[in-house]
Amino acid sequence: MSIEIANESGVPVDEQSIVAVARFALDRMGVSQLAELSVLLVDLDVMADLHERWMDLPGPTDVMSFPMDELDSARRPDSAGVGPALLGDIVLCPEFAKDQARKAGHSLLDELHLLTVHGVLHLLGYDHAEPAEEREMFTLQNRILGDFRTARAEAQRLAAQRSADSRVLGAVGLDEPPAGPEQRQPPAEPGAQGAADAD
Repeated sequence: MSIEIANESGVPVDEQSIVAVARFALDRMGVSQLAELSVLLVDLDVMADLHERWMDLPGPTDVMSFPMDELDSARRPDSAGVGPALLGDIVLCPEFAKDQARKAGHSLLDELHLLTVHGVLHLLGYDHAEPAEEREMFTLQNRILGDFRTARAEAQRLAAQRSADSRVLGAVGLDEPPAGPEQRQPPAEPGAQGAADAD
């Protein structure tokens, strides 16, 4: 699965984390590994221009999704002979998302994760125009985000454990590796030294 990201927003963000949550969402939705996705982070002016041009709505917004025509073949992972399918583009505006993150009581990165999953679901045909659609989309969005956070926390825990183990193992013997079973000398039996000297 190819996910390209470009940050033209002027706001420094963890781009690899955004790619990771997009990949996680696409995997959870069963999207083909041949699918391609583009994520673009933009400033307020660019987002306002896109919002007005494509949605006929004033001012900037947090996320916009631009699906491509090849959606059906990308959604079927069991399709034979399907080439790379371009899902489309997700456009995020970190500056706009900052206020939303503050109001929600979480970090900007958490908000960008939420918006990325939201954008992925829009590319896959989900919407929230009607109450039933909104319930379905937001339930799915929350489940994907919860599973992503759990998986990320477990990966971080394992990485911390490996790091701690490496430090402990590194402290065992800085000059030489710990002796293996074949290198260990058995303790001398009582009287063995005297017997050797007698010869």
